[in-house]
Amino acid sequence: MKILGIESSSLVASAAIVTDDIVTAEYTVNFKKTHSQTLLPMIDEIVRMTDTDLNTIDGIAVSGGPGSFTGLRIGSATAKGLGLALQKPLIHVPTVDAMAYGLWGAKGLVCPIMDAKRNQVYTGIYRTESGFLTLKEACPMDIRRLMEELNLFGEKVIFLGDGVPVYSQVIRECALVPAEFAPAHLNRQRAASVAALGAVYLAEGRTETAAEHKPEYLRKSQAERERLGEEL
Repeated sequence: MKILGIESSSLVASAAIVTDDIVTAEYTVNFKKTHSQTLLPMIDEIVRMTDTDLNTIDGIAVSGGPGSFTGLRIGSATAKGLGLALQKPLIHVPTVDAMAYGLWGAKGLVCPIMDAKRNQVYTGIYRTESGFLTLKEACPMDIRRLMEELNLFGEKVIFLGDGVPVYSQVIRECALVPAEFAPAHLNRQRAASVAALGAVYLAEGRTETAAEHKPEYLRKSQAERERLGEEL
């Protein structure tokens, strides 16, 4: 099984190919670049370096949200375009699911946090020590309310994501359980994790057509909330 993975939900831009449970290529940049300028060249580079014929892939796994509205739209458009051109299925992989999957085998709870501004994070709660179990599905949440919920589990929590440097002090202040932070090579989104989890979902039949695919933003954009007069 060969899966192309696309990740663009945050500052990170990443593309990967996973072939039969092996990461055969990954191109990841966490820098201030426009995803619309980087994703296709990244895909082209890993395809060229591995002599991959895109017609041989079994599916396209795309980080489907939550995350940056612009980034998700770019990733979605890229995946949809490739899916339509190649007539391949798309696999919608929730962003925080893929982040947690990258910490496969970790002891304790795994909690990705993506900064959603104003003390809010996009998050989920997972166990990965002996399988992949979702305890709380992806959602927006106040960071202090999240800490209250995590404290109720009474066990160690590993945090990762761009919300860590923003809210690490709040985490330390509120944690009644051991709190750890994932190291540099595991603490951000990676297309390899999207592709690897996408392969699992594909085997389970959890696919969609390019026409059906759309990102899951989980909440309205700031511009929409301002237009509707809602609290930011």
